[in-house]
Amino acid sequence: MRVLFTTQPGIGHFRPLVPFARALEKAGHAVAFACAASFHPEVRASGFTCHAAGYDYRLAEVSKTFPDIPPPGPDRAPKMLALWRGAAAISMARDLLALAPQLAPDVIIHENFEFGASIAAERLGVPHVAAGALWFRPEAFGPLEPAIRELDLLPEAVGQFRHLALAAMPPRWVAEDEQLPETARFIQPEHLDVGAAPALEWLERLPPERPVVHATMGTTEVNRSPGLYEAIIAGLREEPITLIVATGHERDPAEFGPQPPHVRIERFIPHGALLPRCQLVVTHGGHGTLMACFGLGIPVVVLPVNADQPRNSARCEALGVGRAVGAPHRTPESIRAAVRAVLADPSYLRNVASLRAEIAALPGLDEATRLIEQLAAESSKKRSS
Repeated sequence: MRVLFTTQPGIGHFRPLVPFARALEKAGHAVAFACAASFHPEVRASGFTCHAAGYDYRLAEVSKTFPDIPPPGPDRAPKMLALWRGAAAISMARDLLALAPQLAPDVIIHENFEFGASIAAERLGVPHVAAGALWFRPEAFGPLEPAIRELDLLPEAVGQFRHLALAAMPPRWVAEDEQLPETARFIQPEHLDVGAAPALEWLERLPPERPVVHATMGTTEVNRSPGLYEAIIAGLREEPITLIVATGHERDPAEFGPQPPHVRIERFIPHGALLPRCQLVVTHGGHGTLMACFGLGIPVVVLPVNADQPRNSARCEALGVGRAVGAPHRTPESIRAAVRAVLADPSYLRNVASLRAEIAALPGLDEATRLIEQLAAESSKKRSS
């Protein structure tokens, strides 16, 4: 079976697809990716062949390519959705159709916000699968009218979840007002770093009497939000905790000045080594970080900025696995109060332990591979007949 994956050019979009791609390779299938040429180094670093398709940009620097996209914040999501559902979907679909004679995919698998794959797959008559960090908010998945008109497709023929949706999340993560498609199947989320990173010597020397709190704002432009890391550090540096901050590649730890011995600031720390030592994680609320925390039974404090983060923070509060600190209240004092509250209240640990058990009971990647193989076989049989 030949499997083609597509993704927007961002780490948070690509990485949830990687476990599915590796599982399919392990099962003996040929796997390749199609995405923006500028993002190929990240794809190749994970060991995959990739082909250029769609607009050539990087999500971490999207405003450089599309100046009308505002900086991270509540006004960005509608603009990004309009781009992805319209012009970007058309560009990706056209390139995928041009690549089809060379690649001859039996199935196309895409992440949540790459809409061109489903359009191209419908034109090619091959099944398409949504996989990874799926988001079932109705405003994100109405008809793709501009793309449908441009590529001469019937509206009812195109839907992100038409054939199969492999949701790497526990069922309770879906909110009551979201529209779960009949094709949805829940798969145990697999975080690439957890369990795969070597131990760090300095982690082994942390004082056991202090809870370990990790702060991370992800890999996108969110981690450059003015004052965000500053508020976290100012709010927590005097607390009786060990505070470990990861700033990402865009912020130099030296910017934050000297810190007390119980505060450590690095650009990057492998979650596989760090998360199992944590009692709490302060995060922007990206899907991958949250699922890694829940899989290990770690409660969270979420500081949402844009995209699915406000929705994710609301789910954390509704499920009792964390607290949210929204943009109007993102001060050192409010962050400190939220961290204190979560550390002091054992109900957060109980609730996240329940969610962890739900995740552990889900089928794994072998089941995802079986479902994809079954879908491709059924489609091939229909085409042959």
